[in-house]
Amino acid sequence: MDSFFTNKPLIGMLHLPPLAGSVGYRRTGTKPIVDAALRDLYALESGGVDAIFVENLSDAPYAKTAPVETVAMMATVVHTLMERAHLPIGVNVLRNDGLAALAIAAATGASFVRVNVFCGVAFTDQGMVEGQARDLHWLKRDLGTDTLLLADIHVKHAAHLTSLEEAALDAERNHPDALIVSGIGTGRRTSPDDLQAVKAVTSLPVLIGSGVRIDNVATYREADGFIVGTVLKEDCRVDAPVDVERVKAMADAVASLRKPE
Repeated sequence: MDSFFTNKPLIGMLHLPPLAGSVGYRRTGTKPIVDAALRDLYALESGGVDAIFVENLSDAPYAKTAPVETVAMMATVVHTLMERAHLPIGVNVLRNDGLAALAIAAATGASFVRVNVFCGVAFTDQGMVEGQARDLHWLKRDLGTDTLLLADIHVKHAAHLTSLEEAALDAERNHPDALIVSGIGTGRRTSPDDLQAVKAVTSLPVLIGSGVRIDNVATYREADGFIVGTVLKEDCRVDAPVDVERVKAMADAVASLRKPE
């Protein structure tokens, strides 16, 4: 994974149905959740993404840290995906359970995690959420894992006290492997100016975390990667299955931004 960000990877989102511990869980057990995840895994791989992020997006309203039953079920699902996948897989446990995500990744062999509030504080619809950078680094050391830590800067669905540039500088001091810049909400367009502002103050890779579409991806030419979810779904509905033709179109659009080898 050392060279993972050198060629603008397209990371497709695999949004899980409601898991145990969430309000929306239907008490169906793991099998239908695994079946839906495998369906989207196949579509994402067939469409040409470079990696996949597994996320419990459907668990809203979220706890700040995930219930133990959520973590257990998500670990089971990720383990099954890892057995079938041919691409790197990452884990994001909402709302901000980076420690659970890292533990799942270490247990299953997943390659990276996303931490919504890596350092500092964010004012969210779950209340005030505090960063986990130090605890993450200690856990990473204790687990003996090389899992990459991807840190959001001014995470979506939240308010922040510092400027974007200050947040990027603070994050870099806490040693993540890459930074993520997003719009104000899921599927909302990321400002190209925000990308430029963060790129100007950090040497870390900077990924676009929301709102990338085929008709605007060229405006993010200087990004080091793209995390894409909503636009890859049928009818661009966040709760719909992944559409392999949409994935192929996005993969072609991202490929056009890469430097010839």
